[in-house]
Parts: sequence; C-alpha cells; structure tokens
Amino acid sequence: MNNLQVDVAIIGAGTAGMSAYRAALAHTPNVLVIEGGPYGTTCARVGCMPSKLLIAAADAAHTAAHAGAFGVHAAPLRIDGRAVMQRVRDERDRFVGFVTETVEHWPQAHRLRGQARFVDEHTVLVGQPSSAQTQVQAERIVIATGSRPHVNPAWRSTAGECLIVNDDVFSWADLPESVAVLGAGVIALELAQALHRLGVRVCLYARSARLGPLTDPVLKAKTLEVFGRELRLHMNAGEVQLQRDAAGVRVLAGADVQHFALVLAASGRTPNLQGLGLEHTKLPLGADGVPRFDRRTGQIGASTVFIAGDVNDELALLHEAADEGRIAGDNAGRYPDVRVRPRRAPLAVVFSDPQLMIAGQSHAALQAAGTAFEVGEASFEDQGRSRVILKNQGAVRVYAERGSGRFLGAEMIGPAAEHIGHLLAWSVQRGDTVQQMLDSPFYHPVIEEGLRTALRHLQRALRMGPVPVERCLDCGPGA
Repeated sequence: MNNLQVDVAIIGAGTAGMSAYRAALAHTPNVLVIEGGPYGTTCARVGCMPSKLLIAAADAAHTAAHAGAFGVHAAPLRIDGRAVMQRVRDERDRFVGFVTETVEHWPQAHRLRGQARFVDEHTVLVGQPSSAQTQVQAERIVIATGSRPHVNPAWRSTAGECLIVNDDVFSWADLPESVAVLGAGVIALELAQALHRLGVRVCLYARSARLGPLTDPVLKAKTLEVFGRELRLHMNAGEVQLQRDAAGVRVLAGADVQHFALVLAASGRTPNLQGLGLEHTKLPLGADGVPRFDRRTGQIGASTVFIAGDVNDELALLHEAADEGRIAGDNAGRYPDVRVRPRRAPLAVVFSDPQLMIAGQSHAALQAAGTAFEVGEASFEDQGRSRVILKNQGAVRVYAERGSGRFLGAEMIGPAAEHIGHLLAWSVQRGDTVQQMLDSPFYHPVIEEGLRTALRHLQRALRMGPVPVERCLDCGPGA
C-alpha cells in the first residue's frame, strides 16, 4: 500500500473540486485532488453546455417552422437528427477538452485517480479493495464528489436498457422516434421541449400539478397554461408504471396507456455519497445522509472536513458550486482560521421557451420566512417589443419589503428571462429600493420595459409613490 501525507485532500475534480484546488493552493502547495471518474465537469460533459446545444438546435427548428407568421416562407422543414447530435457531441467534447486539459496540466503530484473511502476524518483509502490502494493522510479534506441522476429502481428493473438519464441523451448518434419524460423539474422541462421541437414524439409525466421551479401561485398556473399549449403534459400522474416489450416501453398513468421507444428519467439528482465511507467518521449527518455544514464556510460541524458543490444537496448550479468550492478550499487551506464568506444573491434560470427565472428570494421563501412584502406584476402578452418578435407570452412578478421599499426578488416566465434575472439579482445584492430601480434608464423599445411596468405596479402597492403611470402611445400597455 502506498502512503501519502498532504495538507489538503480534495475528493472530486468537478467544478467545485477545481475551484477548491485553486483556493487551497493560495495557502499551501501540498494539495491533492482525488478523482474516481473521468475528468470533465458535470456542466461540460452532461449538463449546462450539451443541453444548451440541443436547445439551440430546437430553437432553430422552431424559428424556421414559425417564420411564416412574419411573412417569411422557406422550404418544408427537415430536421437531420444525426447532424443535430453530431454537433452536440462535437461541441460537448470541445468544452470537456478545455476542462480536462486544465486538470492534466496540474502537477502530477497534485493528482490521484481512484475511488476514495473515508477511514476517519483525516484518512482516506483510494483505489479498489481488490487492487493496489493508496492511503492518504490529510490534515483537512474537502468533499466535492458532485451528484448523479436519481432513478427509481422499479423503473430500471422494468424498462431495462430503454430507460435513460440526461447523461445518455448527449451520446446519441441520432434522435429517437419517441421519448416519455418522467419528471417536471428543470432538466425534464428543458429536454422535453427541445426534443419535441426537434420532431421527437414526447409526453412529460409529472407526479403533481407543478411544472418547473417557480413558486409564485400566479406564475405556476401561467407555466402550466403556456407549456400546455405546446407540449403533451400528463400532470398529477402519481407513480407511473412501466412495461417493457419488444418495441420499447408502455407507460401506464392511471387509465392512460402510451408507448414510447425510450423513457427518460428526469426526476432530480442524488448526491454522490454512496461508498464514500462517511459512516467511518464522526461527521454530523442529516436524515438523508448529507453532512450538516455551514454554507458560509463550507465546514462540516466543527471538523476539519469541508463540503462543496452538488454533493451538499443545496443548490445544484454551476456558479454556486464554483463559489462553494472557493469558500471550502480557502478555509481548508487556511484552517484553523476559518472565515465566513458572504454568498451571492440567488439566481436560477430555466432555458425553456419562454424562459423561467427566480432572482433573489422566491415567493415561497418570502412566505416561509414570514416577510412582510408587496407584489407587482406585468404581463408580456401585450408588451411592445415582445409582440414585435412574437415572444409575447408569460408574466413577471416582483417583490419588495413593506415599509422600506427594498427590492427582495422576482419570479418570471417570459422572453429574455435569463438577462432580466441578472439585472434583478444584481439589484437584490446591492440592496436597491424599488425607487432606485425605477430611477435607472430603460431604453425603448425593449423587453425590460415590461419589467418597468411591474416595478411601477409594485411601487403603488408599497404606497411609496405616487409614481405616474406612463404609457407608450405607439406601443400599447406594458411597453
């Protein structure tokens, strides 16, 4: 057995692990990163980037199919599934290459391949029990092992090889004829719509009546209305049953029975903690087995072990994983001088069409905290620029603290939500008031004018105006 002694050991070389490595190096050169799988982050390999490549192809197909509304007529639409997936794979591999090249340029002494298992809070064994192992003694350890798709074991046993997860989609050589999507979260919604727009027969099955991450009751209903006009949705399906046959899988949801070539399990992700040997430590664990940690420091309890990224089962977003890795790696490197680091304002985006976003505090979070707040809203159905580009769907709801007028957050389904979400998250982080936001410039004609309409509505609800209601006579309401 080989033996290594290091100041900081980082388990996992994904987004959080890479960020932790750079931060820990600022304090000590004696850092080791342990990786049991292929190099390349979840984002680059099976997440953010390949999914956006597929969505980009779907958006191109949708734009071409609906160009007639502008008086623009092209030849009959033809989707080359093999060409679509070739570009997805090629560009995905390019993004992964950037990541793997970065890691492989680290000093060899800073890298160790193999599965890691805790012996105690300062010791991990790396490798398989049946082969040569390395024992790593570390003064501090960062857990950054990421997550994997959650799959109901019953689905796997009945659907067999016809059951896939989002990781599998981006290795396709061609588009399938049909896919049943089991789930109603971000991954399920994005992939269901993209595949539908690329000519795949799709039905999305949701256990409840909620589609997507929005929590505002008005926007939850709007989300179902908007996507229900395009996608086949089977809401409140409960636990669906799968039956494998020679041609694919039969999906049973109550009395409804449909047949599909493939079933995509998109019902969330699970932290990669299995086999990590946390039971051999004294680390405090929650009922779900996830270590209890301080999100401002990354520290697990009062131990010398830190955690970062998707494995902490908090916010499975790349920018959050990078921040958490930086915080955990910095504190592991400087231990025992553990420092509290401020976190960014929350921001989440769904790249569907129309897009969804939550910036700052969600409606549900404000209610749960007992915050006294007011709501402003605006529709994009008659908003000037949105109508010009035929993206006039959805609405935005904005929230501010009663009494102070401080802007707290927003939820939205509508055009350019990815960009508007950034503006609003920045306002939350700065502590802007609604009046300060209204005092900022709004160009014309832009989609952001719809946001201004919502902010004016919010200002009136706060009774901190009066704010004059302006209307562009050339563009109609909500311009």
